[in-house]
Parts: sequence; structure tokens; C-alpha cells
Amino acid sequence: METVLEIEDLKKYYGRQGNQTKALDGITLQVMEGEFLGIMGSSGSGKSTLLNCIATVIEPSSGKIMMKGTEIHSLKGKKLAAYRGREIGYLFQNFELIDNLTGRENIMLPMSLHNVSDKESSKRLSRLASYLEITDVLDKFPSQMSGGQKQRVAAARALIMDPGIILADEPTGALDSRNAKTLMKKLAGLNQDENATILMVTHDSNAASYCKRILFIQDGRIFHELRRDTPDETQQEFYDRILKVMSQLGGGSANVL
Repeated sequence: METVLEIEDLKKYYGRQGNQTKALDGITLQVMEGEFLGIMGSSGSGKSTLLNCIATVIEPSSGKIMMKGTEIHSLKGKKLAAYRGREIGYLFQNFELIDNLTGRENIMLPMSLHNVSDKESSKRLSRLASYLEITDVLDKFPSQMSGGQKQRVAAARALIMDPGIILADEPTGALDSRNAKTLMKKLAGLNQDENATILMVTHDSNAASYCKRILFIQDGRIFHELRRDTPDETQQEFYDRILKVMSQLGGGSANVL
């Protein structure tokens, strides 16, 4: 199995020596092709900072981020634009749809920016819209959609370029429990059926239970790792194990199962 993303001793410090905040303090991890990896931790643990470094929104203080063997922070100009547009698909907590574009236009925007043919664009749109059950809102504007529909449209936009990895930042954060469950089932299905590689930051144990592996971050460091014992372990059993680690994370205990 191919390594899609490799992170080595990643650090991001804010402030000056003596008064530093260590948002990331030496993170090392790998994401394999077809993996559904969750990143969990309390608020301020460094989860979103990690995602933003991978997305090249934030420049790390030190360390390496390799995407399919290429050091991403050495990319400039067109190569950087191609990385952001083609290699990563970003799914935001608050949808980030453009209000004056229809669902179809929002989803197709990355395709037009990167000069993908109309034929190929239409084929991908049709497949994703059908799978995500958003065919009926393609010609609606975001203001005419429910929260769940907006997030599934946003998911289609993140997936439309068939990126090397999908970065999902608290994707269920703005959804009620029913829509959150629908979205997570769809993401898990894409991972299972399409071999989509997903890295998801979440504080929601329910959402995390759809992952295959979870890394728990505390104070900018990896604190613990859980792997779902598929196919023997049920989602409920994995959820229970996640809750146990989260409760001990809060207490600062390193003695977790």
C-alpha cells in the first residue's frame, strides 16, 4: 500500500522563546492510501493547526510534510496551486459555499479553475451527486438548502477533483445528529467503495467511530493511537474505546487501552 502523506517531526511554535505556545511539538505520522484516519483531542490541542499545515495555510516552524514523496513546503507558484487544487480536497466545518452560485456551480468550481473537460466534469458530478443524494439541490442556491445538503454539496466539491487526500476539519460541527450521521456514512462509504483517503479532525466521538484509525493529540503531541479491529469489532465497540481514551485524555493519563 502506498504512503500518501508522511509527516516527520512537525513543529509549529507561536511567540518568542520564554513565552512560546507549542501548537505542534514534534508530530510524526503516516497516512496510507485508502485510509480513514481521525485526529482527536481537546480544543487547543493542535488538531486544526496540523490540518492547516498540510493544506499549506500555515507554515510550520520545522519538520517535513511529504505528499506522495514531494516536500509540500518547497512548492511555489503553479506547483503549489496544483497541489492545493488537485492533491487535497478540503471539507470545512461551515461549508464555505459561495452564496451566489448554485450547488452545481459550487461543486464544479475546482474543475473550471483547473481546466478539466466538460465531459469529464459532468461525469464526475453525476456520480458524486447521485452517491451523496444531492441531485435535487444542484440548481438551488446555498440559502435554499438545509445544513446537511450544504455539507454534502461541500463534500462533492472537495471530492470532484479526485484528490490524493481529503482533509475534513470538524465536518459534522455545524450539523444536527441526523445529518451528521448521514454525512459520516457517506464519507465512510466513499472510503470503503472508492478507496478515498480521508484525514479528519474531529472532537465528536460518534463521527470518529467511522474511522479505521484514530490519533489522539494532546499539547501538540501524539498521545495515543487506536485502530479499529475490522471486521470483528463493531462500530459501537470502537466508539466505546474512543470514549474511554477521551475521558483519560481530559485527565492527562497516559495509561490508556
